[in-house]
Amino acid sequence: MKVLSVNAGSSSLKFQLYEMPEEKVLISGLMERIGIGNSFYTIKINGKKIKKEKELDNHATAFKVLVDELKENKVVDSLDDIKAIGNRVAQGGDYFDKSVVIDDDVLDKINELSCFAPLHNPAAVVAIKAAKQVFPNALQTAVFDTAFHKTMPKENYLYALPYSWYTDYKVRRYGAHGTSHKYVAQRANELLGRNDTKLITCHIGNGASISAVLNGKCINTSMGLTPNAGLIMGTRCGDIDASIIPYMMEKTGMSAKDIDKAINKESGLLAISRKSSDSRDIEDGIAQGDENCILAQKMYVRRITDYIAKYYVEMQGCDAIVFTAGIGEKSIDTRRDVLNELKVLGVKLDNEANNVKGEERLISAPDSSIKCYVIPTDEELMIARDTYELAK
Repeated sequence: MKVLSVNAGSSSLKFQLYEMPEEKVLISGLMERIGIGNSFYTIKINGKKIKKEKELDNHATAFKVLVDELKENKVVDSLDDIKAIGNRVAQGGDYFDKSVVIDDDVLDKINELSCFAPLHNPAAVVAIKAAKQVFPNALQTAVFDTAFHKTMPKENYLYALPYSWYTDYKVRRYGAHGTSHKYVAQRANELLGRNDTKLITCHIGNGASISAVLNGKCINTSMGLTPNAGLIMGTRCGDIDASIIPYMMEKTGMSAKDIDKAINKESGLLAISRKSSDSRDIEDGIAQGDENCILAQKMYVRRITDYIAKYYVEMQGCDAIVFTAGIGEKSIDTRRDVLNELKVLGVKLDNEANNVKGEERLISAPDSSIKCYVIPTDEELMIARDTYELAK
């Protein structure tokens, strides 16, 4: 059975077509910098990787390009050969604790939950609708990033707010990137050779989160009610003093929508660097001595180390720290800066081993108190597995 996994992120779209249950990848690709200019994408097929530059104004455009590539590369005889499409959805709220087949009611709920994931759920809805038009006979599923975090204890997912906000309006910590955290946690346990582990998994991309995973189950995570919590990200501010919001509304006359746009699309690395939301541009700026980029990186690294230290204390130790996602897998400098800040915990970096991009590798020194890994995430495989189980 051919299963297409679609992962629409805030500024990216990853896809892989699998032959299931063999889990054989027929074609894969990544579209980057969607909606932020200078966009491009890469396609990998038959062992060859091809990069193409193309302006991708939005996710609808990116999905159309994906369809064109499937046709041009003759991966299938007919689009009807694709029997099922799995879609990564950031926020499932209290509605979903597992992957489900998409019908009109599910799509309505995903759209409703866009208030909790304003950059991701709308992108997923666009991709799902586009896929339905192109592949009308394919079963479509939703695989929710929030599902892995359902094991958090109440003391970690509740906020110290009026309790009716939780009971009546579902205000609580949901987390995100759960599909990725689950995959790399499982892989780390395979590398460690046991399941009774204390892991800190760092999904560091344009959107970023860190999770504490005890014995294979998530007990805490940095994202909250929405993805705009925890770490500093590409365009998101992460943790802030909540009183800043009414203060700025009073001082400037900004509306709630204005504030939402500012904290989700105009903050983070973009705001501090005054240059770009892309860490690659930040690193280029640092190399040129740009003080704003240097400051952005310092703030970025500090927030990451704060959360790692917090979860180290919460779990009373740590067996492994895992870096994954775009920056976690490919930014040698960011991993170095983060791990050097953790020397007080006995972490020791092997600089030679750390000189790697996008490859699984142990990057800590032999005498490091905590093993540190780069593990490329594979959310698409996790999506394909769940989708295949629902479709077969």
